[in-house]
Amino acid sequence: MSHFFGDTATLTRRSLSHIARSMDTIITTTIMPIAFMLLFVYVFGGAIDSGSDNYVQYLLPGILLITIASGISYTAFRLFQDMQSGIFERFQSMPIARSSVLWAHVLTSMVANLVSVVVVVLVALLMGFRSGAGLLSWLAVTGILLLFTLALTWIAVLPGLTAKSIDGASAFSYPLIFLPFISSAFVPTASMPGPVRAFAENQPVTSIVNAVRHLFEQQPVGTDIWIALGWCVGILVVAYAFAMRVYRRKIS
Repeated sequence: MSHFFGDTATLTRRSLSHIARSMDTIITTTIMPIAFMLLFVYVFGGAIDSGSDNYVQYLLPGILLITIASGISYTAFRLFQDMQSGIFERFQSMPIARSSVLWAHVLTSMVANLVSVVVVVLVALLMGFRSGAGLLSWLAVTGILLLFTLALTWIAVLPGLTAKSIDGASAFSYPLIFLPFISSAFVPTASMPGPVRAFAENQPVTSIVNAVRHLFEQQPVGTDIWIALGWCVGILVVAYAFAMRVYRRKIS
């Protein structure tokens, strides 16, 4: 076990050093969510009835999920590059824990996405976002977002291992980026037509957004937080199982 942790730490430092030398990846993943936030707050915000005096208060949770969904595409991209470069074959010939290679990419994704989320929150603060949430509420928000990132990252591992091209490795993230648009991220689901509302209220983004929003606003989270955690854990377990199966086939 200590062998696994040591190998994972070494490989994670390798991946993080690549990101440190190419900060444009983090900049790129934050530009689109920030652009969405600016567009919806300053262009569409006045026409959207969200029940909030400051639309950025309502909007931020959904933007954070878009930031994460945008960031994990680079996880698949980096993993695909390693697969194509032959570095995986070199690692297999070395006395290291085999699963540490994947976990290094996953932990790198967690760190990179955390940085992106912090940047987006800072921009939201400049735009007027304010929260009276206490330390426990902020920790709860952080925990939900980290669990969501971990679940999506293991989904990203699958195209990273199986894609035939760079475009194919990152294209999977497009539906995930736009899923918040059919949720409570931008407008209350009550304003949607029947079938769309039914889908929006029963997909994972809505429960996660609602839980984060209630925590920011110091309101009772009700069952949303448990539904959100259930979705995240369920996605994580399934994605991890499939990713590890595909990885074992690749290295066998």
